[in-house]
Amino acid sequence: MTQKILVLTALASELNAAAAPAGVDVIYTGVGKVNAASTATAAILQHRPQLVINFGTAGKINPHRDGLLDIASVIQRDMLAIPLAARGVTPLSDEPDCYASGHGDARCGTGDSFVTAADPWLVEQGVDVVDMELFAIAHTCHRYGVSWRAFKFITDAADDNAADHWNDNVHRGADLFWERLRLILAA
Repeated sequence: MTQKILVLTALASELNAAAAPAGVDVIYTGVGKVNAASTATAAILQHRPQLVINFGTAGKINPHRDGLLDIASVIQRDMLAIPLAARGVTPLSDEPDCYASGHGDARCGTGDSFVTAADPWLVEQGVDVVDMELFAIAHTCHRYGVSWRAFKFITDAADDNAADHWNDNVHRGADLFWERLRLILAA
């Protein structure tokens, strides 16, 4: 039996669903954690996938990273409930504060802000890239017992020019992602 795979991505400008390999459904979540969590929940309940793959764009924190990254882990960069819990930790919750995919070697920090300035905390946490959806998707997959994987294409350097660079590069990672996904499916 073929594995049911869903690809979740925020925007059609990031990934054209028409280019998906046969048997792979693409669902657009919209931007941000709330949109990603609610769409991921509905998609998992409706489609019952064995694997959810998140593809998206990202700003780089680690200057040595470029291109398409396979994400190993994700943290929540904007959970700020100090003094109830440390930054990145949801207070009064038994849920993990970091999710691991079992693949890749890059770390993502998710939050509901578009990063345009240095943040030493991200560097201290070993964050390579920042996005706005992955933590919510990984959290939802964890809750429903669905495996997840993520690929992030670096569009910008999370600096003063991030918005312009993101707009210029948002579409550039799609072909790399489809090529990588086809290799995964063939394995």
